[in-house]
Amino acid sequence: MLAEIITIGDEILIGQVVDTNSAWMAAALNDIGIRIKQISSVSDDRQHILTALAEAAKRADIILVTGGLGPTKDDITKNTLAEYFNVGLVENQDALDNVINIFSRYNRHMLEVNRLQSQVPENCEVILNKNGTAPGMWFNVEGKIYVSMPGVPHEMMYMMEDEVIPKLKSSLKLPFIIHKTILTVGEGESFLADRIADIEDSLPSYIKLAYLPKLGQVRLRLSGYGEDEAFLKDKVEEYAAKIVERVANVVAAEEDIPIEKAILNFMTEKGLTLSLAESCTGGYISHLFTQHAGSSKVFLGGVVSYSNQLKESVLGVKKDTLERYGAVSKETVTEMVEGALHNFKSDYAVAVTGIAGPDGGTRDKPVGTVWIAVAVTNKTLVKKLTFGSKRKQNIERSAISALNMLNTLLRESGK
Repeated sequence: MLAEIITIGDEILIGQVVDTNSAWMAAALNDIGIRIKQISSVSDDRQHILTALAEAAKRADIILVTGGLGPTKDDITKNTLAEYFNVGLVENQDALDNVINIFSRYNRHMLEVNRLQSQVPENCEVILNKNGTAPGMWFNVEGKIYVSMPGVPHEMMYMMEDEVIPKLKSSLKLPFIIHKTILTVGEGESFLADRIADIEDSLPSYIKLAYLPKLGQVRLRLSGYGEDEAFLKDKVEEYAAKIVERVANVVAAEEDIPIEKAILNFMTEKGLTLSLAESCTGGYISHLFTQHAGSSKVFLGGVVSYSNQLKESVLGVKKDTLERYGAVSKETVTEMVEGALHNFKSDYAVAVTGIAGPDGGTRDKPVGTVWIAVAVTNKTLVKKLTFGSKRKQNIERSAISALNMLNTLLRESGK
């Protein structure tokens, strides 16, 4: 069973709004055994939408559409769908009652354009919007299922979870799709591919292996497709175990989670704590950890010591060290990480200092120069890295490199 996702809106095409809807819907559909054939973004243009719908119907069994259902003149999806199916619009009483209730709840005056939102193509089944005024619409035409939903993410998500997914599952006989993801760090995808080439070659036709690289990490995703769920799970786990055994030295997690979450899980299980001393990353590493629920069990806190004064007063970096070697140096980052370890009384600590750019570099220390240190009581690892001139990329690369170093030290220390 194949699906296609179409997102509608000029704001997506000009980059003003990031299309998060497609990624969320793709994951939700995949979980119930529906494979995505294509994802498209189109403008608020009648002919563009009509063409996208017609082309999608040639490729997919299910077409999901988001966007263009608001009350303003640029929201043309509903009228275009009526044209596509060659039907008129009718007022739906349930949809109208929903709009009236929402405006009544907030004691707001309802305009005629809001009332018009209850009009829908006459061949659709209305999906009530419990979080907004624009109803969703379900069409079943010539063996194809079309679903139109609001572009507002939380409205679409609730509609998908409460109505669309259950209806798809009850209407269709769906196969099973089983995924297993292995997170590896510190080794490139070509080297990984070479190490597990024979395992990959031995995969049966119903299991596929994908390499998903990202800044010092590679996720290895095994995907099994078939009718027997238990058999698929067993086979996917069997081949995953072979891969994990082969590349055990670079495996950070056997599930689809980011590296910082893998670290939090490991440290939580071991009862370990962590502190940070950040300079050029400006608290970004702290953010990566604290975005996850339960991070307080591991992460004690830290300091964003941008100035030399704070490096001295909070972390205990010697004034002489800063004067002789500078803030961006092996000596300074070593004293930063050891100061964090001592002052915050954590089991492990990470420190980062560098020149994020786009200016501030010198001949000896160009923009993109970063020193990273990770430490436990009896061991400190220090590394110098040189990135490019893009500030945001330098911050992200520094953070991921620091996390990879911490992950390595955790595994090596054996705690």
